Amino acid sequence: MIAFEDVEIAQRRLAPFVHRTPVMTSHSLDEWLDTNAFLKCEHLQRCGAFKYRGATNAVQSLAPNVAARGVAAHSSGNHGAALALAARTRGIPAHIVVPRTATRTKRDAIAAYGAHVVLCEPTLAAREAGVAAVIAETGAVEIHPFDHDDVIAGAGTAALELVDDVPGLDIVIAPVGGGGLLSGTAIAAHGRRPELRVIGAEPAAADDAARSLQGGAIVPPDPPATIADGLLTGLSARTFAVLSEHVETIVTVSEAEIVAAMDVVWQRTKQLIEPSAAVAVAAVREGDYAGARVGIILSGGNADLALAAG
Repeated sequence: MIAFEDVEIAQRRLAPFVHRTPVMTSHSLDEWLDTNAFLKCEHLQRCGAFKYRGATNAVQSLAPNVAARGVAAHSSGNHGAALALAARTRGIPAHIVVPRTATRTKRDAIAAYGAHVVLCEPTLAAREAGVAAVIAETGAVEIHPFDHDDVIAGAGTAALELVDDVPGLDIVIAPVGGGGLLSGTAIAAHGRRPELRVIGAEPAAADDAARSLQGGAIVPPDPPATIADGLLTGLSARTFAVLSEHVETIVTVSEAEIVAAMDVVWQRTKQLIEPSAAVAVAAVREGDYAGARVGIILSGGNADLALAAG
């Protein structure tokens, strides 16, 4: 398990590369949520998502001879785009295996950042097989979207900034798919302030992380059917261990609640967030956090407007 010191090291390493994203508040949104919300705007991060932090931390940590071989990953979109840009920044190749069902917005972003895109079927087995084939062919090193210490530590720097920028938070909440963001968030929050409550947010239609924590063992995900396309993967042993130690609970929300949260954030703050980020906002409304000071990690803003219009 990574330590809080790893997050602090990552913060120093990332300083030349990432935005220190703003924290936004809205009285109108507070009324809707019945709480005091502090929005950590990672949708305004480079690549439009927190993923750039973890990808950059991992890429910048590679020894020169290893980095020269290039990097590879499977991704539904945000990690792929982040890794592509992180690789381009360091001047090395990137190969991204992308499920054919990934949104066009995210697929186009990966290609625009210069990565070689390989399409695959939308299953974990197909994604992993695709990465294995790329590595065998190119010698690239895999940078996993969440099951990677440097990626988790980099992701945790968003929460570290949030806790430092907003004194007196009671709760920090982040969405969970594979668990990289929530793991980094938990380690950073508890490293800085052990008394903070750390809570996860997950679609009810893809609630394997909630069921895993409730049952005390990893539950493989069922075929997911959620608009929150960034939260489709299951936990790894690495992220499950962190969440089991640090996370109080995982709140699940319906598809209608996700869409409503995305719409309300737009209406009240004029910020466009993607459904995966809206999951965390919806979870605050569904939870019992009246009057609390709640930090919410808005994980990304790469929404597919054509999908939303449909």
